[in-house]
Amino acid sequence: MVPVNWTNGTLEHLNLSSKLTYSDVDKLSISNIPIGSRRFWTHIVMAYAFTFWTCYVLKREYEIVATMRLHFLASERRRPDQFTVLVQNVPPDPDESVSELVEHFFLVNHPEHYLTNQVVYNANKLSNLVHEKKKKQNWLDFYQLRYSRKPSARPFVKTGFLGLWGRRVDAIDFYTSEIERLSEEISIEREKIASNPKSIMPVAFVSFKTRWGAAVCAQTQQSRNPTIWLTEWAPEPRDVYWDNLAIPYVSLTIRRLIIAVAFFFLTFFFMIPIAFVQSLANIEGIEKAVPFLEPVIELKFIKSIIQGFLPGIALKIFLIFLPSILMLMSKFEGFNSISALERRSASRYYIFQFINVFLGSIITGTAFQQLDNFIHQSANDIPKTIGVSIPMKATFFITYIMVDGWAGIAGEILRLKPLIIYHLKNFFLVKTEKDREEAMDPGTLGFNTGEPQIQLYFLLGLVYSVVTPILLPFIIVFFALAYVVYRHQIINVYNQEYESAAAFWPDIHGRIVTALVVSQLLLMGLLSTKNAAQSTPLLITLPVLTIFFHRFCKGRYEPAFLRYPLQEAMMKDTLERAREPNLNLKGFLQNAYIHPVFKGEDEDDNDVAMEEPMQEQVLVQTKRQSRRNTPLPSKHSGSTSPSKSRVVRD
Repeated sequence: MVPVNWTNGTLEHLNLSSKLTYSDVDKLSISNIPIGSRRFWTHIVMAYAFTFWTCYVLKREYEIVATMRLHFLASERRRPDQFTVLVQNVPPDPDESVSELVEHFFLVNHPEHYLTNQVVYNANKLSNLVHEKKKKQNWLDFYQLRYSRKPSARPFVKTGFLGLWGRRVDAIDFYTSEIERLSEEISIEREKIASNPKSIMPVAFVSFKTRWGAAVCAQTQQSRNPTIWLTEWAPEPRDVYWDNLAIPYVSLTIRRLIIAVAFFFLTFFFMIPIAFVQSLANIEGIEKAVPFLEPVIELKFIKSIIQGFLPGIALKIFLIFLPSILMLMSKFEGFNSISALERRSASRYYIFQFINVFLGSIITGTAFQQLDNFIHQSANDIPKTIGVSIPMKATFFITYIMVDGWAGIAGEILRLKPLIIYHLKNFFLVKTEKDREEAMDPGTLGFNTGEPQIQLYFLLGLVYSVVTPILLPFIIVFFALAYVVYRHQIINVYNQEYESAAAFWPDIHGRIVTALVVSQLLLMGLLSTKNAAQSTPLLITLPVLTIFFHRFCKGRYEPAFLRYPLQEAMMKDTLERAREPNLNLKGFLQNAYIHPVFKGEDEDDNDVAMEEPMQEQVLVQTKRQSRRNTPLPSKHSGSTSPSKSRVVRD
């Protein structure tokens, strides 16, 4: 399409008549084709070609990923989350504890498959105390090491803020006393959690004897009231975000409404710095709007910096703190796993970039770039100016791809940011070898930032593939570099924080389809300003076909990411029973979902106190007064409920 766009003089004629601002790159775009030209049929045909090719590749990849996911789940080793279900919003009962109520409910409703349960404690305060004790212990180790190297001088420390002021005391004695104080507070808090029923949250991890039993429970409604006894697959133990399990379930809806409103205002007000950044994107536009700055701007060095890299760098600086803000918002919403937090943060990050980086750059960039024309031309000509100007933002996005994409990939392989952070930590914070090991930790890949960033380049490629195809080589180079670099980093550098078995893929597929529809709608709007009305019926067909394609993929492949087939579960259970007939599954699951603060070398005795007794029982005696679903005589009624006879006969 480059020859089709290049062999026209539309922009030159417009420049002579209305002094339209454009660059040489714009001559390679659809803006250089005259209004009503038959050459637009080339762009329509290529739009169909890109759509069909994208849909074909998406369907093929969805099928491959879904097959790989099922194969992985069928072949992976035994894990606690395969047998465990997370139960939320357990209804309160005045006569039974949460553990007794959960055990009673599942023994009645899943009598053949229920194995055990582990209730969730609100241990956030205890977790903070344990974390503070570890920091004090680290300082004690540091001063003891320094004293062992120089026994002639006892180390001293000030007790005030950051050790800058306050009473000067012996450092070893001070931190020893602090650790003793914290140990006593931790012991008191443990006893409080163990004895106070309010410390037990209406949440439990329920484990089953088979994967089949867990799959049935996780994928079905447990009660006639759909708001209680809510079940879902438990995250794997290292994926659990324990702080959010203590959030009452009834408050989650309110929290998510608050965050939705906050995210809307965050996205809206971020348009202000975006508009400022885009005002730097075109030298000629600034000179026409503010001619008194022309002598300074025309300096060769200043002009090259402003027009080349400053807009992309400034936009990148504005986005530095965004991932941390979005992650805090996701944590406030109450998601109970790290993978769910990253998925929600990635979704919001992509929406933010779509609105601010993509749409914001086009809209505000067009407004600043064509400011002089908007002021002096009639209102009827403004849509035509916008239609011509949108492809002109390809110059900005090319520089953005080089600054953010190419330079970002180079920075990823060099790991300059982690290197600088390591040396800063090593100089200011590292006190012991443990600190040094933590400072050298490479961390994880960070799906909440990397994945939506790559999705933005998919969006740019699909939008500009027909409008300004000269942008495609820059994106292809980025994806080639990203494939090589990230493959190496994932295999050899980053730690794996959790295993989601490709659970992110439906979100990725949906965002690519959304980008495809957006590209089709923008092309439709662009051609409408070019008096190509005869192309409208053909272009309307594209988003309709794309949406139907998405619905087909959603119905055909997405269930593999939402539900675990009972056939696969039964097959895996049968093979495991044949290979390990004497497997002690209860021992394997016993401590899998205990809060990390209850685990430790010096805390085994406390762990025993926190664990619920797990006797081999078929039926559990209940203390409740209700007779419904009570398999043994009630303590208060002294009679047998009708459900007991049914259970005995079964």
